[in-house]
Amino acid sequence: MTEPGTGPPEDAAPPPRRSLFELEGRAAPGLYLVAWALAVAGCGSLFIAIVGSGGAGVGIAFGIGLAGIALGLAAGAGSQALQRRADGAAYAGPSPVLVFGSAFAATLGVGLAVGALGLVPDGSLAVLVSVLISAAISLGLIALVVVSPGALTWRDMGFRLPARDEGSLAGDVAWGIVLAVPALFAGGLLAYLLTALLGVRPEPTIPPAREPLDVVLSLLAAAVIAPLWEEAFFRGFATTAWLRSAGARAAIVRGAVFFALIHVVTLAGSDFGEAVRLAIIAFTLRLPVALLLGWVFVRRRTLVAPIALHATYNAIPVVLMALGAGAVAS
Repeated sequence: MTEPGTGPPEDAAPPPRRSLFELEGRAAPGLYLVAWALAVAGCGSLFIAIVGSGGAGVGIAFGIGLAGIALGLAAGAGSQALQRRADGAAYAGPSPVLVFGSAFAATLGVGLAVGALGLVPDGSLAVLVSVLISAAISLGLIALVVVSPGALTWRDMGFRLPARDEGSLAGDVAWGIVLAVPALFAGGLLAYLLTALLGVRPEPTIPPAREPLDVVLSLLAAAVIAPLWEEAFFRGFATTAWLRSAGARAAIVRGAVFFALIHVVTLAGSDFGEAVRLAIIAFTLRLPVALLLGWVFVRRRTLVAPIALHATYNAIPVVLMALGAGAVAS
């Protein structure tokens, strides 16, 4: 038998198969229909915006399209959670991919609205605001479509301190910090080899800070907010969901590939070939550390060590770039 919480029971009956557009037998047919209607309407509005000839109407159509897709995917996630509960699935919650799709569309929509209102800040502050928006939307969706229906609790997702027989908070933090050092070394070596092989150099995710305030803002974004929400989403939520439905090894691999893939979706280059090469580098660089983060989370079952590892992994390059730019006084 599979250990509780680490995979589907051997004697669990497979859920009934339904066609994509079938409503009969669904736990929430109305919500499922609303999800499809919103998603299709959103895609239609995006198409109108893309083929439009310009003007304010294009921006409005684009925003409406993103809102429709975000709401449609959120409704679909809620419908999927209700359906999996009715089917008695090992994990009775929505797909992490579906939840992320909703969060991504909503984040783009909010960013578009902020830009239209002329509220976009510059430099390190812009990065911090973007990370805060992503964190608020992603964690809010988890609360709405995962925690609220009872698919997972925050504690299930690692929001807890180590128990007495599991070690200590300080030990988990130290473990994460120590593991970040070889991960950074390996990542730097891999980046050097890939850059030489493919002939392109990716821009840093966090722009180099040249003023002390910018260093503080960059560290807050890269080493505090981003590790908190990304570990909560990709390890706490996604890896736990796949742990219950597919087992530990598959959960670690799926979570790592998912994490690496979402970091390439917004990359762009001067042409298609350069964009592909940049995406290959970005994906390959993040996959090893993502596998390590997943392994640490599954082993410890709290988010303390993964967050410490992630925060250290992000903080060291920010500090080194700041030192190189002369932003930190010697």
